[in-house]
Amino acid sequence: MKTRVMRTELKRSVAPWAGAVVLTSALAFLYLVDAEWWRGTTAWTAQWTSLALWTRTLLFYLWPLAVGLGALQGLRDHRSKMSELLTTTSRPAWHRAATLAGAMAITLASAFALLVLVGAVQVLANTEYTHLGWLPISLVGALSLVAGAVLGMGAGRALPSALTPPLLTMGAFAFTALMHMSLGRTETDTATGVPSTEPNRVSLLSPAVEEVRDALVTLSASVHLGQTIWLLGLAATGFALLVAATPRTRLLALTPVLAGAAVALLVLPSDPRRMYVLDKAAAELVCEGPVCVTRTQQARLTDLARHGEKALRLLHGALGSRAPVSVRENTAVLPEGSTPRWSRKTVLIDFDDDIVAAAKGEELTWALIAKGMVPGCSPVGWSGTGGEDIARTVAVGWVLGDLTSMPGQGSPNVRREIDTQARAVWKDLTALPRAKQLSRINAMRAAALSCKGDALGALTGGGGYR
Repeated sequence: MKTRVMRTELKRSVAPWAGAVVLTSALAFLYLVDAEWWRGTTAWTAQWTSLALWTRTLLFYLWPLAVGLGALQGLRDHRSKMSELLTTTSRPAWHRAATLAGAMAITLASAFALLVLVGAVQVLANTEYTHLGWLPISLVGALSLVAGAVLGMGAGRALPSALTPPLLTMGAFAFTALMHMSLGRTETDTATGVPSTEPNRVSLLSPAVEEVRDALVTLSASVHLGQTIWLLGLAATGFALLVAATPRTRLLALTPVLAGAAVALLVLPSDPRRMYVLDKAAAELVCEGPVCVTRTQQARLTDLARHGEKALRLLHGALGSRAPVSVRENTAVLPEGSTPRWSRKTVLIDFDDDIVAAAKGEELTWALIAKGMVPGCSPVGWSGTGGEDIARTVAVGWVLGDLTSMPGQGSPNVRREIDTQARAVWKDLTALPRAKQLSRINAMRAAALSCKGDALGALTGGGGYR
């Protein structure tokens, strides 16, 4: 009997259409827009955590859609003029409300699950690292759609007007936008003087999450717990509004959402470093000789080890005892806008780095040498070209014994300009005695690794530390 009732409810409600709209619009957004979710190691089909987080970012507009569609469903009895008739039936009001909310919950949760499944099939083909740490992220995402729809249904029942669905949709969208902008951000000053913003506790009330910047970053357990409490409060208020029949009970129905917000704000972390945290299992190093990568990139280890050992030999032959002795994937997660931190004894690499990502075949050896000589001091999350690129090209040429064009340094025109200027610096450097060349190379590398000097200035004899 219950199955038949639910099947009937699915046929006569907007629930199937709501699920279809959520699924098709999300897939259209992902596949028709060429954006960061298709880039590098953080692509939505590259790793499990990236998949979960990118699909959660879509909630900035999927959640308002769910709220609006729920409100449209909540108007059904009013539109059919059956409200008074239904109140005279012997069936409890919460039975009808549960069936109505259950139909919407099933379709929206299924739509979100299918969205994740589409990405999961591709993730399976792209990575050897599997885990379940991504699952809470997606489960909270599905819960947010269900809670939003139930809240919309309750609001539609309590405020039976044709304006309710569009106004609720706009209000929900404004909420997610404001949480991502000023109301949900805290401005900070970085060591470089570059202004930046970080999420605060209030921003975590939004079902959407930050864009994925690092494949090793995930949400903490306290974030999952706090968001779950908040969303359950939203759903409880929506359900109570569906059942409420008097102004007084509708007012009392607001209690769960207020209580949920209060408890959630107590549970949610206030420190940004405890919101988006390093996934220690994913960041665990897997090594082959002196070359190490994280578990997420284990499939690349064999190729990287071959080129890494060759790069280390060449660096040792050029720098002697000052040369780095290992190559390791960088697992440091620094705030956006902060100054990078480099090691003198370890070549730290990022597979999303422009030079490393663009390197093919033997170019990977050059790229590793480049990261060992001039790793780059652009603030985290920023990119740029200039003196560092010239110094890097000359430094790699000096180690190899011949000047060569480096991959991944901007457009062809920019690369040609860098090569032209590097050739002039190379000519002046190689005209010096070997001891003087080594002195300038060491000064350049010291400035580049500390991020407190001008690498190109040190290479040309114009000064290093500043």
